[in-house]
Amino acid sequence: MSLKVAIQMDPIAPINIDADSTFRIAEEAQKRGHTLFYYTPDQLSYREGRVMAHGWPLTVRREYGNHFTLGAEQDIDLADWDVIWLRQDPPFDMGYITTTHLLDMIHPATLVVNDPFWVRNYPEKLLVLQFPELTPPTMIARDLATLRDFKHRHGDIILKPLYGNGGAGVFRLDPNDRNLASLHELFTGMNREPLIAQKFLPAVEAGDKRIILVNGEPVGAINRVPAAGETRSNMHAGGRPEKVGLTERDLAICAAIGPLLREKGQIFVGIDVIGDWLTEINVTSPTGIQELERFDGSNVAAKIWEAIEARRA
Repeated sequence: MSLKVAIQMDPIAPINIDADSTFRIAEEAQKRGHTLFYYTPDQLSYREGRVMAHGWPLTVRREYGNHFTLGAEQDIDLADWDVIWLRQDPPFDMGYITTTHLLDMIHPATLVVNDPFWVRNYPEKLLVLQFPELTPPTMIARDLATLRDFKHRHGDIILKPLYGNGGAGVFRLDPNDRNLASLHELFTGMNREPLIAQKFLPAVEAGDKRIILVNGEPVGAINRVPAAGETRSNMHAGGRPEKVGLTERDLAICAAIGPLLREKGQIFVGIDVIGDWLTEINVTSPTGIQELERFDGSNVAAKIWEAIEARRA
């Protein structure tokens, strides 16, 4: 099966080819004989009944500093393509949300991965709210008094932007911290969104596990260990990836959430687990497959494409 595949992603030139999951997905697609086209989110448009993209035919290679070649610049009608990858990074703002609305107009006749309707309705820190039995105590609120009450009850908490990513804006407020009001003032001065607070989990010192699910099934995990003096374990924030296996609790969490992910067309998902607790379900632009492949030799990109090809068939 040869598919026409368009990839909506951030600029390809500066990516790290040893870590970027989109690059690995494109590399595997090319190996399988699929045709690639690349465009950035700002080049997606609606034009008199058609959802269009302005971009380039794409060839990728694993060569540092020479990892891609672009063909002649052109406009394409995305309805003529088999698969569209929704792979730009958050923030999950109105620009991001608008792209999901536009891609929703051609899905599922053109398969958009992940399903844009449910990406829009299931952002990372909100989908977990459907599984309170799996998560640490969590609050979403904008009101300072409400957040203060949560901190008073739990003492040691994590406070972060509801639609942030990569560890940006994540703060630990321990029982002696006096910065909640200042942080609230800072965040609410930037936007009108609520904040999310969770009870701090000391188990994060041993790592924050990223589990990859393909079509609702776990295919492996990496452990992300925070750098010395850091609370955040995100690799963007200096977290160190380590090899790790799946525990019975991890498998139970995956079994609980997997059917919903599969039903809603979330083919490539990365969940975050600290100790025994699920903290995020990443559906927008999950990463980690290259690290997982290096640790256990599993070709996760191939598993993703097998799931996509089965749906197209």
